[in-house]
Amino acid sequence: MARWCYRHRLVVLVLWVGALFGLGAAGTSAGTDYSNVFSLPDTDSKRAYDLMTKAFPESSGDTDTVVWRVDEGASARDADVRSRVEPALKEIAGMKGVGEVVSPYASGEAGAAQISGNGRIAYARVTFAEEANSVPKDLVQDVVDTAQAAERPGLQVELGGQAITRIQEPPTGIAEMVGIAAAAVVLFLAFGSLFAMLLPIVIAVFGVGLGMLSTMLLSHVTDIPEVAPLLGSLIGLGVGIDYALFIVTRHRRGILRGMKAEESAVQALNTSGRAVLFAGGTVCIALAGMLVMNMRFLDGVVIAASLTVVLSVLAAITLLPSLLGLLGPRVLSRKQRRRLAVTGPEPAEASGLAARWSSYVQRRPRSTAALAFVVMAFLALPLLSLRLGATDQGNHQESTTTRQAYDMLADGFGPGFNGPLQVVAEEADTGGLVATIRETEGVATVAAAPPADGISVINVVPTTSPQSEETDRLIDRLRGEVIPEAGVEAHVGGVTAVFKDFAAVTGDRLPYFVGAIIALGFLLLLIAFRSLVVPLTAALMNLIAAAASFGVLVAVFQWGWGTELIGVGKEGPITAFLPVIMLSLLFGLSMDYQVFLVSRMHEEWVHTKDNARAVRVGLAETSRVINCAALIMICVFSAFVLSGDMEGAMAGIGLAAAVALDAFILRTALVPAAMHLLGRANWWLPAGLEKRLPHLAVEPREEPGEPVATAPVPHARVEEPYGEGGASVVHGASVVHGASVVHSASVVHGFIRTAEGEPLAGAVLTLLSKGGTRLDRVTSLADGSYIVAAPSAGAYLLAATAPGYAARARHVMVADGPLVYDVELAQGEMDAVN
Repeated sequence: MARWCYRHRLVVLVLWVGALFGLGAAGTSAGTDYSNVFSLPDTDSKRAYDLMTKAFPESSGDTDTVVWRVDEGASARDADVRSRVEPALKEIAGMKGVGEVVSPYASGEAGAAQISGNGRIAYARVTFAEEANSVPKDLVQDVVDTAQAAERPGLQVELGGQAITRIQEPPTGIAEMVGIAAAAVVLFLAFGSLFAMLLPIVIAVFGVGLGMLSTMLLSHVTDIPEVAPLLGSLIGLGVGIDYALFIVTRHRRGILRGMKAEESAVQALNTSGRAVLFAGGTVCIALAGMLVMNMRFLDGVVIAASLTVVLSVLAAITLLPSLLGLLGPRVLSRKQRRRLAVTGPEPAEASGLAARWSSYVQRRPRSTAALAFVVMAFLALPLLSLRLGATDQGNHQESTTTRQAYDMLADGFGPGFNGPLQVVAEEADTGGLVATIRETEGVATVAAAPPADGISVINVVPTTSPQSEETDRLIDRLRGEVIPEAGVEAHVGGVTAVFKDFAAVTGDRLPYFVGAIIALGFLLLLIAFRSLVVPLTAALMNLIAAAASFGVLVAVFQWGWGTELIGVGKEGPITAFLPVIMLSLLFGLSMDYQVFLVSRMHEEWVHTKDNARAVRVGLAETSRVINCAALIMICVFSAFVLSGDMEGAMAGIGLAAAVALDAFILRTALVPAAMHLLGRANWWLPAGLEKRLPHLAVEPREEPGEPVATAPVPHARVEEPYGEGGASVVHGASVVHGASVVHSASVVHGFIRTAEGEPLAGAVLTLLSKGGTRLDRVTSLADGSYIVAAPSAGAYLLAATAPGYAARARHVMVADGPLVYDVELAQGEMDAVN
């Protein structure tokens, strides 16, 4: 498929552009129909909601609040205050789209109740004809401008409510654009090429664009919450850029090592592309784990996020090879193209900081693992005080009118005024219940509405704020003590009670959810890498990453460490549904990095059966691209602080912290250190289980060697063989040397020993081209084994050096298969190289 997309690049590009514009036209004409369904079956708040719906089947549109406050010594009842506020309220009531305005200046007890006890704060209720999401922003802005035009020195006017919140949101797409811009900078620094930088961004834009437009259309046929497209774009941008980054990096590496552009693209898709496909599947499986929670609200999030991930993966494996075909060698920078033309292909062995770090981890695995674990454990400590709840306008920034209105109402009418409870009873006579509730600790005011259809609603205002733990205890007291003692069939509802129930249900079901996604991830890695230890290590690391990232989340959003600094308002509880969403995304992304890291290690293990080399090479060759990918995700996720949505900011900061910890500490230090300590046990799988597991190859399957007795075999010859290795017969693509089985097309491998036959560790072996260009350089392991990679069949120079020994250099001829060549170094001889 990769080759077809590469060769038919214009057709593929036209299909993708057509799909984007076609869905764009359909989505624009259809609009959106997002809906938030927070209620849960079999909860007390849901039963209260059902009774209220029965008594009041058709509620009016969104109700917002105009709040005003006068200076000390004045009163909201003063004639000069009333003369400024009342005309503004009448003008608002006359606007098209406004259903009703209830003023405190209306005659009767209801109006008087809208003025605080000290007379300084009053409010009016503005009811729109439609729900908040459907109210035009122009109308909301007119209401705000008209109300605030009544201000004067000594008179402050603020507004609160869901419709008002909408006009405070930054323009749609700001967070995405900032994230993309930051990612572009990182990509340019990593690639040094404008075209290479643009490729991952284009893939992400197509994936997220199609995902968002599809979500818009799906909102007309199923319940999609408002936060779903935001979370979908968040995860889509991250994985879209990362998946393309992994493939482009592999493609560029192939070209730099001498491959033709088309063959390099095909190989990149056949290796990294397979890993992308597998990683995308793990993300979708992790997202689907949310269905275990059995919450309708989360179903829409699963649909939006999974659809965006699928489209991002599809773009990476079809659109990307077509774009690589359009660019050809221009995917490299001009400097790289000039160097390739002058000096020839680069060596296959990774070098630089990544290789040095990988060698350091191999030498000191215990200290590396211990330090990484201590850091993660320390960051996870705040998790012990995690409290789930709901955010409201009291968590907005102090400069916003909604936060000002919230604080004014709390100051004038009590902290609980912003989150009243509704006690709903299936009988008309609730006098005794009202009296009992009024005497309950934690209740500020109680007011019973006239019954309808035999159902009574009692409005209860707590003495504490909606996010307070005391308010949660009051709800428990009403349900467990007050209502049963009154002998009345009643239920406690309201927004505050709904979110409390939501948090309780989330906490109860969270262990099942975590168990489900860990089990699914374990099974996938077990099948992919044919190992029990690798998936067990991945599961443990995912739990460590989750604990540490939630610790950071609690410290920032619950404890308030830097909330105003990063512009997300006042601290409060962690949104009840956020752990489920974050854990799904976190497990999916962690699995991505695990797949990309371990797949390269597994590839090397299959080739050499040397665990130390497999872990070292895998880390050296993938750590740089993983860290680069993580840095891009951190930029994208952190930018969602600018989304204007508290849940989006929480998810962005939490995921940015999770990715940073996962990539820079877990995958770069703790995982490879643990794998070095575990040794060959990493790849252990019982023989009985091996036979029963289906085969799911992350790396492309290599062609098996031909049997010795039935087919002629190619020979690899060494000119002037030195040592005992000599020339070896290679059967197909496999050669047995000692206990090791090497599966590779063009490698030279063997052992380096002293004249006495002792293995020589730490010797440096270099493979050079006939022109003297270094192609590969490795250091021999403790048993003296080595393996160097040759880009193709041909003649090469193999040089071996070690401190205190004479260097050796010999010409070797590599055929279509691997070449076994042992080297012997002796002390006190003339340096053969010099």
